[in-house]
Amino acid sequence: MYYDVIMAGFGGQGIMLMADILALIAMKEGKNVTWMPSYGVEMRGGTANCTVVVSSEEIGSPVTGHPYSAIVMNEPSLLKYEPMVRPKGFLLLNTSLIDPEKTNRKDIDKLLLPANEMAQRLGNSQMANMVAMGAFIEKTKIVSLELAIKLLPEMFPNRPSSFISNNSRAIEKGAEFASNGGDFSV
Repeated sequence: MYYDVIMAGFGGQGIMLMADILALIAMKEGKNVTWMPSYGVEMRGGTANCTVVVSSEEIGSPVTGHPYSAIVMNEPSLLKYEPMVRPKGFLLLNTSLIDPEKTNRKDIDKLLLPANEMAQRLGNSQMANMVAMGAFIEKTKIVSLELAIKLLPEMFPNRPSSFISNNSRAIEKGAEFASNGGDFSV
């Protein structure tokens, strides 16, 4: 088993956190993982992307030129990473910030996810990354959704229980969206 994903968006959208969670889950499941972040020069609002490779075998390099999938949270990321996704790959597109008409590929599977709107309906727009993470995990099955939720207290040991339960709910709602074809009732 080998799977690679590039997650990308503006700094401050929680791109690195999504990648951290994915990598931690895969490690807890006994898989080999690489995590390679890349930041723009700005502290907030610049570009941020992270490549995560998950494999049952030893990983030769954290670099990938044509990943199986990409999670794009803003339009500049769509323009840069959509062409890189392998044919028959998967693209998760945050339609809150990206017009779906801007996607050109017909040879990949796409999930059009209104991550920001869903997070706002859940009470906090900063949880859009958790919505996207839940949808990605549900769609790809690369790691366990249950373990993603179970590991949140370990990832955030000093946060209140309400923070953990809100983020758990965001992950669950993202997964529900992916599994039932685009409904996001809250």
